[in-house]
Amino acid sequence: MKFNILLFIFFVIPALLVAQKTVTVYDDQTGKEEVIDLPEGMLQEELDSMMRQWCARTYLTYDSATCESGAADVSFSDEDYISRLQKLPNVIEMPYNSVVRKFIDQYVGRMRRGSAMMLGASNFYIPIFEDALEAYQLPLELKYLPVIESALNPCATSRAGAGGLWQFMPATGKRYGLEITSLIDERRDPIKASYAAAQMLKNLYEIFGDWTLVIAAYNCGPGNVSKAIKRANGERDYWKIYPYLPSETRGYVPAFIAANYMMNYYCEHNICPAATRLPMGTDTLIVSRDIFMEQISEVCKISMEELRALNPQYRTNRIPGNSKPCILRMPMDAINAFIESGDSIYNHRLTELVKSRPVVSVNEAVSKSSSSKSGGKKGKIVTVRNGDTLGAIAKRNGTTVNKIKKLNGMKGNMIRAGQKLRVR
Repeated sequence: MKFNILLFIFFVIPALLVAQKTVTVYDDQTGKEEVIDLPEGMLQEELDSMMRQWCARTYLTYDSATCESGAADVSFSDEDYISRLQKLPNVIEMPYNSVVRKFIDQYVGRMRRGSAMMLGASNFYIPIFEDALEAYQLPLELKYLPVIESALNPCATSRAGAGGLWQFMPATGKRYGLEITSLIDERRDPIKASYAAAQMLKNLYEIFGDWTLVIAAYNCGPGNVSKAIKRANGERDYWKIYPYLPSETRGYVPAFIAANYMMNYYCEHNICPAATRLPMGTDTLIVSRDIFMEQISEVCKISMEELRALNPQYRTNRIPGNSKPCILRMPMDAINAFIESGDSIYNHRLTELVKSRPVVSVNEAVSKSSSSKSGGKKGKIVTVRNGDTLGAIAKRNGTTVNKIKKLNGMKGNMIRAGQKLRVR
């Protein structure tokens, strides 16, 4: 397959291990310092616990003792940064200023370990991003948007509910053809999400005709960018509408420029990418019936951890093939075992795993008894006792004489012991 080596792996790589959520920058226009929010992809925490994930510990190796030869960042002049950014073979403008410098410092300083891990992870994801961007004829430097969106974590979920590598909100993801249900979240599918993101970026360029504005709109929405343009008296330069944008978006474009810088000039800052070990090739098959990952794991001899890592789009262990054909990715030996098993894999532990019942029966005997005791819609019949009158029967059953007579077609008040009367 075209992506046999590089599309097999979907794993969690956060970018940093601290809780910093803002950065203080100097605003050249006002001459004052301001605090702006860091993009979500720069807020990923708990690096050590995330590194225990199956894919990370299986295919990435990070050794700070031997990898970071300089052990610390080095200083460069503004002219060095300007020169390096200008040398990048980009279509999108990559200017330098004090705000961009702040974000470069984040990636090559505080986030050094996270940057090393993302550099290693990029070996798996960048080819996917490039293919999607090429399909829509978009600038390839946009491949670094997921670095600031999700820190290359396909299972990332933002505080606002955005998900996946490209951080689609549910409504936006559905608009671009991504299925999102209780069982499936295609925002986590690196391939489908990348093509959806490329289509969205192309649509935004058709609106703004400027890639820097497109990047801002990808973060905060085209409506907020249009409002900022209006408040800036029609200016369409990002750096002129900058003060009128939401706080996180003010840091978004500088973070994008900084990510491009870091992903290209990490060596100059003594950052060594985590070592990447390419795994065995994988392939996909189509599942057209409901099946549980436990069934696949046990019959095909593949660990649940690996199975879930290769198929992050499934929110639960149930793959809903009955609803529509579903893609399942596994190593080749597991795929061969799946095919050879035939129907037996679908029947393996089925009664134990299926929790929902397609059909249920009602205990009619209990239902009728309850109805009779409670005086339900089917009515109530009583037997006349010795000495009973219609008035006594009516009072005993919470009704009236007239209603009893009407229910039983009676004209007079005569009744006899043993007679059956309908009271409801």
